Amino acid sequence: MPKPYPQEFRDDVVRVARDREPGVTVEQIAKDFGVHPMTLFKWLRQAEVDEGAKPGVSRNDSAELREARKRIKLLEQENEVLRRATAYLSQANLPGEGSTRS
Repeated sequence: MPKPYPQEFRDDVVRVARDREPGVTVEQIAKDFGVHPMTLFKWLRQAEVDEGAKPGVSRNDSAELREARKRIKLLEQENEVLRRATAYLSQANLPGEGSTRS
C-alpha cells in the first residue's frame, strides 16, 4: 500500500486546484502533481466538508471519533476484567468443604 501524502502537500494541491485558471482541469493539476485525479477530487470534497461548506464528517471529527472508540474499547475491557474478578472473588468467599468457618 502506498504511503499517504503529507497533509501539507494535500492542502497545497487543493489550493492550486481551487485557484486554477479557466480552462485548466482538475485532471491536469492532478497529473502535474503526480496524483490520481480521483484522489484530488476526494481531497477537494474533504476540504469542503472540513470548511463546513458540505455536510459530512470532518477530519477533526473523525480523529475525535477514533479516539472515543479507542477509549470505549479500553473501558469495555476494564469492565470485563472487573466483572471476572468479582465473579472469582464471590466464588472464593463461599463457604464449602474444607472451610474452617462455622
